[in-house]
Amino acid sequence: MSANLEMLSRLQPLAQLDEKNLSGLLPLCRHQTFARNLDPLREFNWAGRLMYLTKGQLRVDSATGGMDILVGGYEKALYPIVAEGHRPAATRAITDIEVISLDEEPLDILVTWDQVAQKSAYAHAVNTSTTEWRRMSGLFTMENLTLGALSELPAANIDNLLQQFESIPVHRGDVIVKQGDVGDYYYLIERGRCKVTRQIAGTAVELAELKEGDVFGEEALLADSVRNATVTMKTDGALLRLAKAAFLKMLREPLMKRVDFAQAQKKVAGGAIWIDVRFPAEFQTNGLPNAINIPLNDIRQATAGLDHKQQYVVYCQTGRRSAAAAFLLAQRGINALLLEGGLKAMSDKRELET
Repeated sequence: MSANLEMLSRLQPLAQLDEKNLSGLLPLCRHQTFARNLDPLREFNWAGRLMYLTKGQLRVDSATGGMDILVGGYEKALYPIVAEGHRPAATRAITDIEVISLDEEPLDILVTWDQVAQKSAYAHAVNTSTTEWRRMSGLFTMENLTLGALSELPAANIDNLLQQFESIPVHRGDVIVKQGDVGDYYYLIERGRCKVTRQIAGTAVELAELKEGDVFGEEALLADSVRNATVTMKTDGALLRLAKAAFLKMLREPLMKRVDFAQAQKKVAGGAIWIDVRFPAEFQTNGLPNAINIPLNDIRQATAGLDHKQQYVVYCQTGRRSAAAAFLLAQRGINALLLEGGLKAMSDKRELET
């Protein structure tokens, strides 16, 4: 019997989450069985995981000398048997048993955001209306909260960030950002779909379709440049937008991991890979040895081909384009470091040393 929503909704602290968040946890759950007389603690490495008894009877001996008999799915079995900082002295399956477990870290992230969102809606109510952040399915996705830009946000800043987001209704055909315009907002799709197009040789070429939970608009903010594409709504929907200053302070900085050239060289010597995000002609002129060339304009599409277990050091000439690229990679779960100041800073340092 694998984990299901009904089962998760009875467990603590999962029971405090809504159905959408519970659905996001389902793929992270692991179902296991243990035969009678086995000690599950010795059969599996539970480090960093919560373990719940869902079927059968289990004897649990505490470190203080107490003993409990748990029945799967009832009373004390609705609480984790194993958790960070809590591990029984021993366990023994009285009958064949079934357990489910999940990583504690993503659950803690979800619970933190969920609780702060409830507090935020209450504390910042205007007149009789409140922002129902918990229902913002585009914002509160497992991917956004555990891998994206929001995953690195300090918990103390969550409430402030929620108040900076502005929810706006949008309609099919609305142009949200236009190629060539100055960047002013970072956007997250709450509901609906939109298309990304770019003018190439006088023709509008569709580059991508974005859906609920996707983000856009960050390149122009990070590189302090104009929009490099046009984003148009394909359906009615709603967007969350964040002004440039708030985006740079609250999302860019926590996610950006900077290294100088000496630090970057050590990372590469240890197995990291250089990514040059300049145009191919620039890369051919003075690209670093063994670097791979992925121009900034192609970085979104290239993400799928990069190894999430690999570390990358991203660079350009000045650090401007690579800052945008490093953020785009990091918010998609890629371990990306930014070479501070780019190749120019490296050259300037060498000149000073000589």
